[in-house]
Amino acid sequence: MKPPKIKHSPQLEMFKIELKGLIDLQHPLAKLAKQMNWNAFDEHFESHFTDEGRPAIATRLMVSLHYLKYTYNLSDEETVARWVENPYWQYLSGRQHFEYRLPIDASSMTRWRQRIGVEGAEALLSQTITTGIEQGYLKRSQCQRVNVDTTVQTKDIRFPTDARLYDRMRETLVKTAQAEGAVLRQSYARVGKKALQRQQNYAHAKQMKRAAKQTKRLKTLLGRVVRDIERKVPNPSSDLKEQLTLARQLVQQKRDSKKKIYSIHEPQVECIAKGKAHQRYEFGCKVGFSVTAKGNWIVGARAFSGNPYDGHTLKDSLEQTQKITGIVIQQAVCDQGYRGHGVGDTRVLIVPRRKNKASRTIRQWWRRRNAIEPIIGHQKSDHRLNRNQLSGEFGDRINVLLAACGFNFKKLARAFWRRFQMAFESAFNVNFQRTFA
Repeated sequence: MKPPKIKHSPQLEMFKIELKGLIDLQHPLAKLAKQMNWNAFDEHFESHFTDEGRPAIATRLMVSLHYLKYTYNLSDEETVARWVENPYWQYLSGRQHFEYRLPIDASSMTRWRQRIGVEGAEALLSQTITTGIEQGYLKRSQCQRVNVDTTVQTKDIRFPTDARLYDRMRETLVKTAQAEGAVLRQSYARVGKKALQRQQNYAHAKQMKRAAKQTKRLKTLLGRVVRDIERKVPNPSSDLKEQLTLARQLVQQKRDSKKKIYSIHEPQVECIAKGKAHQRYEFGCKVGFSVTAKGNWIVGARAFSGNPYDGHTLKDSLEQTQKITGIVIQQAVCDQGYRGHGVGDTRVLIVPRRKNKASRTIRQWWRRRNAIEPIIGHQKSDHRLNRNQLSGEFGDRINVLLAACGFNFKKLARAFWRRFQMAFESAFNVNFQRTFA
């Protein structure tokens, strides 16, 4: 069934504490609870549910939990656990009385993300921008000029080595084949474990010839398992068939091969080199951010598969930004990686490597482009963009959007708090002057 709408009853309950009498209503989260347009979420997500079956979880609760999760860099389990302890979080999610039990199971957040999809995550990001405009913290004219840049959203995988990939692929194949009733000649569980340990010890001791010999042995064991399964299972299931295809590709790939496999459970992961001195290669996907040139609000965030060239992502990034904000982008400032890639009527300014004879206004926009770099750093360190734990390409696309939501949500909370402090200081100064006048 469709999710119910949260309604407050004027009648108080005897054995429950009302949140309004427990919290400070001037707190930023309490202010956000009143300023956010929660009815817009109910209208937008209503089409994702049917009129039959068990009633769904309230939309406001799920939306607020995801905002809080990515604002404070928590997992699903930690978010639900802290919700019980924090009355401000409960007030934000629309509760009238203080609750003492978990509102949902943590796995419900995963299923809710899969249900709303990427468009739903874009709606969450759009609402943070709309709230900022309505409250006067962001002007519509600021959304017309953006800074665009790309970074790498790393996946939560171990550093790939040939030996480890061979051993993990063998374990996965054996487990799947045995689950389907296949009786294999040998699983090589004990032999493979010992070979992998020897390879890692030899590599740590810089005995590379011995390490290479153990890697070759692990590759041989994987080939034996693949051929054994092909003989024993003539009609494999779709899962086993995909794993066999992945194993053949893994055995055949070489150092200079294209579209290599770097993870067994996340085969879509790409190896991306961004020219960093401390980290030459990163394993994940490329993402593009669009940030307002003034105010530093994230107005667009998109993940790209296949490690495309930066300039080829500009058109898609600006289209998504216009879709989220509903405002036509007039100017985009980019770095050297976007040279020669104009987009329609949008004016693209490329920051040069050396100073040239440009107007003072253009040089100001060039300097403002650097503001996007610390924003990307905050996304990685504070809002779960680094070591993405959501699976698949879908997880890449929705995680970057929700990370942007967490950044804007924290920005909204700080803006409310600054406004309250300024009002308090002005009122205090007036009273002080009246007292000692």
